[in-house]
Amino acid sequence: MEIKPTPLKDCFVIHHDLYGDDRGYFMEAFNLTRFKKFGLDFSVEQINVAQSKKNVFRGLHFQLDPFAQTKIVLALSGAVIDLVVDLRKTSETYLKYYKIKLDSPDKALWVPKGFAHGYFTLEDHTCFQYAVDRPYHAASERSLSIYDPKLNITEDFKGAFFSPKDLASQSFHEIEHEL
Repeated sequence: MEIKPTPLKDCFVIHHDLYGDDRGYFMEAFNLTRFKKFGLDFSVEQINVAQSKKNVFRGLHFQLDPFAQTKIVLALSGAVIDLVVDLRKTSETYLKYYKIKLDSPDKALWVPKGFAHGYFTLEDHTCFQYAVDRPYHAASERSLSIYDPKLNITEDFKGAFFSPKDLASQSFHEIEHEL
């Protein structure tokens, strides 16, 4: 396993060891002891899997304290552009975003508490997994618009399919006081 920092504070790309042969592959997707060696303490409370067709955008989602979640996300099949935004007011990377293509299960992203998260699918039948350290709490969930100019996201998601909930995402100005 290899863990590499991203330009955002406390956000990491995880490269798992993938062992393959003509039958397929095996990968250890989570091992608490190995994660702790890298200084990442994580207790899985819930694992979510979403399957989507091409050009679906899900996000930018997050939960407010005390229900904020750390996530380990990866594409089990297909491919996504994964996008995170640091919403921690005391962070040196506050309101900065990072994007990465996740297109193999041996590459994952560690998304710390206080980050908004979303992804755009690049292929039909994309299967995406989120392991989280806190269960879903509907009353604390927020959805932030990727088109908010305050976020300065330059990625183009034209033609994206959004859920009605994500189409109604809030602006940064509407949620800033809750952070």
